[in-house]
Amino acid sequence: MSVDLLPLSALGAVENNGTVSFGLWLPWVSANDGNAVTVKIIHEKDQFLQNVPPREFPLTHSLRMPYGDFWSATVPIAGTAPAVPGSAWGTAGRYVYRYTIANPDVGVLDWIIDPFAREFGVGKLSAFTLGYQPYVWSAAEAQWRTPPLSDLVLYEINIAELTGDFERTCNRVAYLADLGVNGIEIMPLSNVGSSVDWGYLPIGYFGVDERFGNRSAFQALVDLFHQHGIAVIVDVVYGHTGIDFPYYDAYTRLRYRESPFMGPFAKDYFSNFGKSTDFNRKLTRDFFYTVNHHWLEVFHIDGFRYDCVPNYWDGPLGVGYANLVYETYQLTKAKVAQGVPYWQRFDAGGGEPLALVQMAEQLEDPDGVLRTTYSNSTWQNQTFDAARNVARGDRGRLADLGLRLGLFGYPEQETTNGNPISKSAVQYLENHDHERFLCNFGTHNMDEAENPLFQEGDRARWYMLQPYLIALLMSKGIPMLWQGEEFAENYFLPDIGAGRVGLLRPLRWDYFYDGSGKPIIALIRKLLRIRRDRDHVRRGTYYFFNDWDRYQKQGVLMFARYEETRYTLVAINTGGTDQTVPFWFPIAGDYIEELHGGTLNLQAIPALQEISLTVPSHYGRIWTTGVL
Repeated sequence: MSVDLLPLSALGAVENNGTVSFGLWLPWVSANDGNAVTVKIIHEKDQFLQNVPPREFPLTHSLRMPYGDFWSATVPIAGTAPAVPGSAWGTAGRYVYRYTIANPDVGVLDWIIDPFAREFGVGKLSAFTLGYQPYVWSAAEAQWRTPPLSDLVLYEINIAELTGDFERTCNRVAYLADLGVNGIEIMPLSNVGSSVDWGYLPIGYFGVDERFGNRSAFQALVDLFHQHGIAVIVDVVYGHTGIDFPYYDAYTRLRYRESPFMGPFAKDYFSNFGKSTDFNRKLTRDFFYTVNHHWLEVFHIDGFRYDCVPNYWDGPLGVGYANLVYETYQLTKAKVAQGVPYWQRFDAGGGEPLALVQMAEQLEDPDGVLRTTYSNSTWQNQTFDAARNVARGDRGRLADLGLRLGLFGYPEQETTNGNPISKSAVQYLENHDHERFLCNFGTHNMDEAENPLFQEGDRARWYMLQPYLIALLMSKGIPMLWQGEEFAENYFLPDIGAGRVGLLRPLRWDYFYDGSGKPIIALIRKLLRIRRDRDHVRRGTYYFFNDWDRYQKQGVLMFARYEETRYTLVAINTGGTDQTVPFWFPIAGDYIEELHGGTLNLQAIPALQEISLTVPSHYGRIWTTGVL
């Protein structure tokens, strides 16, 4: 089903030479029914002063296609006299505003935010900046190209916990590039109502939450990431909103039976906290399509991680998720073909698939969403589940883990309507939704009241992480680290409850230097260098040696990555004793051990002749031949 871009030049708060125009669609809210809409505005410097109230201006009603009732106003601000002497009104800077609706049946409804705002104040306040100067992108930005899926190594972050804001995150960009990642997946940046929140109940979509900084600060961060060779993927939430989102909040308080935007559509996983969006509504479809365009155009991000796809999944031919990723792909394809500046970052050249990242969180059917939509990547919990069960003592799940590390059953490329689309899945041991992997090996609680929220994984057992990290970073697909995983961060996270999102868990950067963190970060740096330097590890064939008696029974997992004469054998030992196992290398040659050097001279030994390999406990070995 076709979608249209909303005319953002006429929506939200738009400044032109010191005059600000306001515009918003409020379908079914008509002046003919006795409604009146106003906007309340105050300079940010005045908002907490008791003698400086906001100034209020009426909006004019009109009918504007295709959604009907439209409210607008034009307010001169720059240089105008303040109503209260000493007020900052009329001067440059940020102003916060909100809408009110006066309805003859329910009275005056205050504190309605602007669904089209580009900036935000604290809580339910929208904002604009008088005298705003657009960000000037660096000269290098025009040359930036989004990496292909097969080369991506992701690092998931929560800005609030990583550093606190965009400006301080800039100080970590060089570190992340040095670590070896080339993609950042950022938890939602959209405006929310709480000051401590993961961001999955948005109330404003066209800008970044004021907790993190302003839009220029985020643009500067994206620019810096790109200069360091790191793509930026943003987590977006389209299947539900927070209860203060105006198309739910206003229409609920008006006591309307329906909303032109919200309502039951697919599943409703957030019914206790938020409200579902109805993609049967044209306004809803056009709104989120426009949000995608806005973030790609204004912020230069490299793609999206679509949260909770089941909430707007109505099948591969539906009007919800599948249609949104299709239309976003077609939009990007057209921009690239037209030579639009900066959109060329998605052009891989040579007839290769577009590099735009459209990543589904469709945990109920991850391989299905890849096969049937324009998504080119997906989260999947199958590898995570298998690894967690092995870590908790179920050696029988090693075979499952071996298959999952190779993304058994997942497509690598699909051609849809003549469009070749690369396909892959994200591989992880940790992410924001789960406790740290270290917690599987034992926890302790330093809280004297024994509040379970303050449990932590036992960092004295850091060495038990090693085989799982080796397997993860040598696996097929897109490996992902969760912030702090590289120095054995050990927070516990409950499976349910407000304690998941209502606590701030800032990274403990001092772990980087201690006896548990130093060996883990050294291992991860080494593994990511191997992955970067070995094309066949990133893109080659994966083969799992599924032999219970020889390998899994001993807690050992063996798999190979290879392409032509280049061959890498990965062996991990999840148990507590060293293991010596037989192996038959299919290619003769001089093998180097990638983790600690050393050689395995098989040049004079025929292929497929049995040799013995020793794999240290809670660790692994990586042997490679055919190195160019």
